[in-house]
Amino acid sequence: MFTRRTFTLLLAAVPLSACAADPVISAGSSARTTDPALLPQPNPGWNDWVAGFKGRAAAKGIRADVTDRAFRGAGYLPGVVARDRNQTEFKRSFEDYIAIVAPESKVQAGRAAFARNRNTLNAIESRYGVPAQIVCAIWGVESNYGVRRGDIPTISALSTLAYDGRRGAFFEGQLIAALQILQAGDVTPARMVGSWAGAMGHTQFIPTSYLQSAVDFTGDGRRDIWGDDPADALASTASYLSGAGWKRGASWAVEDADGNLTPDAGGPSFRTGPNFRVIKRYNNSDSYALGVGHLADRIAGGGPLRQAFGPDRFGMTIDQRKALQRKLTAAGFDTDGSDGVIGPKSRAAISAYQQSRGMAVTGDPSLALLNAI
Repeated sequence: MFTRRTFTLLLAAVPLSACAADPVISAGSSARTTDPALLPQPNPGWNDWVAGFKGRAAAKGIRADVTDRAFRGAGYLPGVVARDRNQTEFKRSFEDYIAIVAPESKVQAGRAAFARNRNTLNAIESRYGVPAQIVCAIWGVESNYGVRRGDIPTISALSTLAYDGRRGAFFEGQLIAALQILQAGDVTPARMVGSWAGAMGHTQFIPTSYLQSAVDFTGDGRRDIWGDDPADALASTASYLSGAGWKRGASWAVEDADGNLTPDAGGPSFRTGPNFRVIKRYNNSDSYALGVGHLADRIAGGGPLRQAFGPDRFGMTIDQRKALQRKLTAAGFDTDGSDGVIGPKSRAAISAYQQSRGMAVTGDPSLALLNAI
């Protein structure tokens, strides 16, 4: 069976968004995308593929009326293929990752989201044994507490990727699972939206993981991870973690100078517990598991990491990088925020500044550049 971990490994190279953005793939869920590349485009090859796929779907038990309704209005999305092909090998430092997934703004938003959903989260913890703050933190990392659930039609996205063929078998399996969800009546094709790669809802389930772990926590007869009420999605996340082996009362990790995991040389160390490995089943990344756990601790009232990070490969601390971003923006070279993460927007601003001053254009931050502005 395909699991969320399988999906994560397939998409492991997806880079985090640049400079202060949340590490989610899709845009806000309040309206459909207007990006022309993410709107259906005529493609005879896709049409032929769909015609053949319908027979394969029928052989898997999908009714013809379900398939016809699912593909009504669906189409080939060239932007999805572009995103899939443009994945690059990319690894952020743990310091940058924490700055993105657990800034003070997201901590405060998480505490507010927890307060609004306290009764639901506590009831979920009671049923599944997964701490409420862990579930809330995954919600925050995956969709910014429901703000960014994704707006790309799932059937179009998955059929485009299956037709494209680079990982055709995997995405055709996800497409079959999506049709099974529609056949069960949990959602309509119009409401089944998510990321460009087919992850859906408040906590970004892929269709096979949904079939494996989604639950109807509200008791309304539908496992609704897409709607404004996050209860089913949050409970489904706890259900997934419980099924992956979450141990009640055990730790995920604690910050410890003598710990067994030091993501950045010279930075904070952690002593990991058994539930650390369970969080990694949701996303097979040490940084992800540490980020979720740290954000959960902050939501529950904990403070920032105690151990300091050293200078980066450019010899700069995060405070110096933040100062550089502020100075560049003030000088008219917008970095789109000052979180200390030197992403594409910051590099573009640095390059533009260097070019305007007749300097060698590298796009790299430096103490000399900080002092020169």
